[in-house]
Amino acid sequence: MGGTWFLGRAVVTGALGRGWSVTTFNRGRSGAGSCDVTAVHGDRTVALDVRRLVEHGPWDAVIDTSSADLSPREVMLSTEALRGKASRWVHISTVSAYAGWPQWPLTDDSALLEAPADADASFGYTSPDGGPTAYGFQKAGGERAVTKYFGGRGVFLRPGVILGPGEYVGRLPWWLARAKRGGNILAPAPADRVIQPVDVRDVAAFALDQARTGQPGGYNVTHPAGITFDCFLRECLSATGGVGVPVWAQPDVLTSHGVAQWTELPLWRTHAGVWSVDSSRAVAAGLHCRPIAETIRDTWDWLDGGGRPVDHPRWADHGITLEKEAEVLASIGRVEAGPADCPTGTARTCVCMSRCGHTGLAEAQTRGTWAPRGSVESCMLAPGGPRPSHRGE
Repeated sequence: MGGTWFLGRAVVTGALGRGWSVTTFNRGRSGAGSCDVTAVHGDRTVALDVRRLVEHGPWDAVIDTSSADLSPREVMLSTEALRGKASRWVHISTVSAYAGWPQWPLTDDSALLEAPADADASFGYTSPDGGPTAYGFQKAGGERAVTKYFGGRGVFLRPGVILGPGEYVGRLPWWLARAKRGGNILAPAPADRVIQPVDVRDVAAFALDQARTGQPGGYNVTHPAGITFDCFLRECLSATGGVGVPVWAQPDVLTSHGVAQWTELPLWRTHAGVWSVDSSRAVAAGLHCRPIAETIRDTWDWLDGGGRPVDHPRWADHGITLEKEAEVLASIGRVEAGPADCPTGTARTCVCMSRCGHTGLAEAQTRGTWAPRGSVESCMLAPGGPRPSHRGE
């Protein structure tokens, strides 16, 4: 279900690579489909179109990548029609379907939001503090629409944030564009906060594995190792060749300037559970996640090579304006690094390399993130940025 956008395209590519016969069902209005599939065009919210799809079955499995904007009732239209035409239904859901997200850490056994299988688009609400959301209620109801007609033949994948080539939401593309521009880059503290985005190709591979042999039930699909926000930004700089310095702003500073979480600084959110999603069950079932650094590099290569996502309104929601970023940066003033982070151990007001684990001394000097004692003039700081000093000023 789907097959031409982002995850759907990755699923189709992976299935064809395994030698599978693939049927896609979508409206055919956006994204280029593969010529190697049986393409059925129709609107899955229209009963007549769904009945036409049924005529092309049966299938071993359905992988549903296109229900993000559907009500549970609209999902149920397809599950009811296809219950006798497919052996298994792999449903792409979301961590937002959990009652405790984003406030609390999650496991696969965490409780889902309550939403009936026949709910329409008006069901649910969005809490002022960010969770639960109407979207989460709708997705929880969508899962129940699958269970109603597929029972124990339903598999539910609950990813958090999916990144990678083809991303249409705009989170990673915005950070890459910002890194390429360089200079002082407003970054959400703490720098060592671990985030868990997962590569679209790894989600697709796991979905295909579950379509073939998966056990019923739910799987959290988040990166088991993750990456610190600091390393994430430095990988963006490395991939793009940008010469920039992350300037870490505490959450209270960002909120005092009205910086919107999750959108103006993509991937930043202060809730305790947003990046505390246990994916151990999925890992035990075969989920393999490539290093996030690889996802970053491949996404930049895709963008730099002329790749463009499908048009989507969410793209425009992401990224802080230059004027607002400059305002927050001005309020912070100079970046201070304590002795523990400074390679000389003496600086009080220098811009230093963070101890990221993957960034070597030579790379740091080349990118200009710090200058050793006695060579301050060779440090490649952003125009107008503060001059570092390793003389303990």
